[in-house]
Parts: sequence; C-alpha cells; structure tokens
Amino acid sequence: MLQHNNARPHVARICTQFLEAENIPVLAWPAYSPDMSPIEHVWDALDRRIRQRVPGPANIQQLRTAIEEEWTNIPQATINNLINSM
Repeated sequence: MLQHNNARPHVARICTQFLEAENIPVLAWPAYSPDMSPIEHVWDALDRRIRQRVPGPANIQQLRTAIEEEWTNIPQATINNLINSM
C-alpha cells in the first residue's frame, strides 16, 4: 500500500495509471492535509543551514561534508519542538 499527500505529481494521470497497472493500492488521504512528519521540517532546517554557508559547497564532496556537519549541529531542542508540535 502506498501513502502520498495528493500533491499534483503524485495524482497525475500517468502516476495513477502506473499504480493501477501494478496493482498498488493507495491509501485514501485528504488533499491539503497537514504534514505530520517532523522529518520534513528537519530537512527544511538542514537545507536552510546549508544555504547559509559562506562559501557554499562547491562540489559533491563538500556538500556531503556540509550536510553531515550541519545535521549534527541542529540543536536537539529544535527537533524536540518539532516532535512536540505534532
């Protein structure tokens, strides 16, 4: 069973046809429902931290290093607040 958030790419005719052809059931989910996954907000915080770096990563290895560094630097209180807001 697949769960998605009814975003346009997910409900496009080609996607719907593929899921039906492959007999993949889709969990009914209300459109525009709030995102109940704190990880989405953590990814956003990580993205903002990476974009604020000066200079920014210039290649894949620098990006990987920056992601690892910023991931470990996200305060636990930030993550706790996201979890508690659910």
